[in-house]
Amino acid sequence: MLAKVLALRHHQGFLKYLKNTSWMMAEQFLRIIAGLFVGIWVARYLGPEKFGVFSYVLAFTAIFAGIAKLGLDGIIVRELVNHPEKRDAYLGSAFWLKVFGAFIVMGLMAAIVPFTSNDATTNLFIFIIAAGMVFQSFEVVQFYFQSEVLAKIVTICKIIQLLLSMIIKIYLVVIEAELFWFIFVLLFDAITLAITYFIAYKLRGNLSFYFCFDLEIAGDLIKSGWPLIFAGLGFTLFSNVDSLMIKEMIDESAVGLYAAAYKLTVVWYFLPGLVLTSVMPAIVRSKDNVGEFKRRTQIVTGCLVWFAIILATVTTFLSDYIIQYTYGSDYIAASNLLVLLIWINVIIFFNSCWNAIHMINNKTNWVMYFHFLTAFLNVGFNLLLIPLMGVIGAAYAVLFSLILSLIVFSVVDKNTLPLFFRSIFLGRY
Repeated sequence: MLAKVLALRHHQGFLKYLKNTSWMMAEQFLRIIAGLFVGIWVARYLGPEKFGVFSYVLAFTAIFAGIAKLGLDGIIVRELVNHPEKRDAYLGSAFWLKVFGAFIVMGLMAAIVPFTSNDATTNLFIFIIAAGMVFQSFEVVQFYFQSEVLAKIVTICKIIQLLLSMIIKIYLVVIEAELFWFIFVLLFDAITLAITYFIAYKLRGNLSFYFCFDLEIAGDLIKSGWPLIFAGLGFTLFSNVDSLMIKEMIDESAVGLYAAAYKLTVVWYFLPGLVLTSVMPAIVRSKDNVGEFKRRTQIVTGCLVWFAIILATVTTFLSDYIIQYTYGSDYIAASNLLVLLIWINVIIFFNSCWNAIHMINNKTNWVMYFHFLTAFLNVGFNLLLIPLMGVIGAAYAVLFSLILSLIVFSVVDKNTLPLFFRSIFLGRY
């Protein structure tokens, strides 16, 4: 076995994919570091109220930005790999679909915004960020490079954009700039990333796909992407609806406190994706062997769940210190929120494995239904608990909605709870 592993060092295909994955990991870790240090510095400077406004407009636009993607992100790479001869047609059709989708979604936002309690300045901030949805159409270049296993190029583009963004944000804090400029940086980020993609693709060849649009291919893409639109919408609703409801039912400062605790929680969300991406081929290959498939899924799930449990336990005892030494004394009320939200990672990490298992078994609709049920329950619990408990009610709403969704789906999929308990008891349950 060791000899086979060592032999992979000279396998060109293995080395190609290893380098490809390494570039993606490097960019992800840099983004996490930037979020922890620069993001927290910005939050400390803005204070809970302004950071609450900042987080609110981000959450509001994130819901619609997911719709504007039209579910194409998950299928373009597949089609480019399967039909390389139609590269320009697929890239061009996806590009213009994303452009059209962005304008349609901005129109939808314009119709919805008047029904919120936002002031004119907050609405201006929303549409500044929303303008960036048009530039996310250039993401199709990223999918081309992914299909060619050239993550290095895409990663360099993202790192350039990230470094520019970090430098500007640090400069804005130093000169004590107004909130408007921090909002404008988000639009600048979208524009600069689009420019780097444009240059990267131009250096690789021509730009003919910008002039291509195949109606039949566009129809096929929409047909394939619509379930992913709803799956993504369910997830973004679940992830962002709390901030929207806290702002409407309490105020911006409460949003700032919640966002501070939430950001320290979601910083760990990359881990399940990283682990599952690495072990997915081994799990897929064991699918036909029921015993081995269960064993491998239980090992992976158990490792992730126990990491989340240990992380949550440590954070529970150190929550006050973590908030104090990151966001500062103005955010100390977020420590109780952090304790609740960090324990939610136990279910999130388990759910990541649950999702992967159902994708392997071609039950992607279950993933969509789970996200929508959780989002629906989260809204209901927020309506009930925020008036009774304040901002901490939103944290309880997330926890209760995830637990109840897990119980409901254990009825549909009787392997759900056994998998959860076996992962906790390391397969001895």
